[in-house]
Amino acid sequence: MYDVEKVRADFPILSRTVNGKPLVYLDNGASAQKPRAVIDAVTRAYAEEYANVHRGLHFLSNLATEKYEAVRPKLQAFLGAAHEDEIIFTTGSTQGLNLVSYGWAAPRMQAGDEIVLSVMEHHANIVPWHFLRERQGVVLKWVDIDADGGLDPQAVIDAIGPKTKLIALTHMSNVLGSVVDIKTVAAAARARGVAIAVDGSQAAVHMPVDVADLDVDFYAITGHKLYGPSASGALYVRRERYPEIRPFIGGGDMIRQVRKDGIDWNDPPHKFEAGTPGIVQMIGLGAALDYMTGLGMQNIAAHEADLRDYAMARFQGLNWLNLQGTRPDKGAIFSFTIEGAGHAHDISTVVDQRGIAVRAGQHCAEPLMEHLGVHATCRASFGLYNTRAEVDALVDALELCHELFS
Repeated sequence: MYDVEKVRADFPILSRTVNGKPLVYLDNGASAQKPRAVIDAVTRAYAEEYANVHRGLHFLSNLATEKYEAVRPKLQAFLGAAHEDEIIFTTGSTQGLNLVSYGWAAPRMQAGDEIVLSVMEHHANIVPWHFLRERQGVVLKWVDIDADGGLDPQAVIDAIGPKTKLIALTHMSNVLGSVVDIKTVAAAARARGVAIAVDGSQAAVHMPVDVADLDVDFYAITGHKLYGPSASGALYVRRERYPEIRPFIGGGDMIRQVRKDGIDWNDPPHKFEAGTPGIVQMIGLGAALDYMTGLGMQNIAAHEADLRDYAMARFQGLNWLNLQGTRPDKGAIFSFTIEGAGHAHDISTVVDQRGIAVRAGQHCAEPLMEHLGVHATCRASFGLYNTRAEVDALVDALELCHELFS
């Protein structure tokens, strides 16, 4: 049985107060808090085990290398990859998606070639493709979402044309919580010889992910949302795609030999991991993955689904709350405005006085904001340690906002 109070006890920061109130942390979509297991792993790595990894022959270097490389099979299992070498260590989803842009797409795409993406993408899954538009004349084809915030997979499939080379989609919207049917899109893309890259930054946190079953080419995740350290993450790359990718960062560790007249590359994934890596960050991510898998991703998903349903029921009683994204199968992410409130920042400021952390702004999703016809929203994003009581605290704070702004 999922014991949320026991889970909460694993997170030291949840015992503090903010503005004299118990902290209610509902900004998990931006970055999640860290359990003691991660904090201890990072502290131990710096205090007792730190050295640079790979090629060192001394005890500490071998120990650090062992701890660092042990994270790769954990990520393989967490994402359901068929092979351990399909996991590239990154600083997060942004670096992973840029690796796809610079390393795979740029050398393969010409003026007039197309990339299909949805209007609800995070900027990390938009800006790298704009680079190709600006520099190489690549065309971006946008697919709109439905009225309830869902993305019809057939609409994406219908956007595929003879010049489409790549489909770039989020697996779960960071603003709406909408889950995208990646498997259906990927099957159609593969039948047409089109690659598919997925931003899994949100989905991998909230539900089990199996990249082999999804049958995608690239899948990016970020560690700081997975209850791990910032500047940690990974990119899954289908092994068959490796020969098509050129390195886009050069330096140590990604080479076998450097000569005056040429270079011999290291084997993937190390070919794409140049320089001294985020050693401690990745060790911390490994501890976070251990923590999450120990709880069970299905159990986490079920707990968050209960929070989603309870929050949705409470929000439906607030007829002055404008909720964006209402699909019943969405993640526990809620973006909203309040009638009469001047700006989302005003809402977040009032809510913060109650000790409740939410995010206000455009959430790095400006095309989506334009599509929704709003300048900004407040976002409450729930995680594995949140409770129904915290939903009630949020609703009480929103009712106060309504009183102040009406």
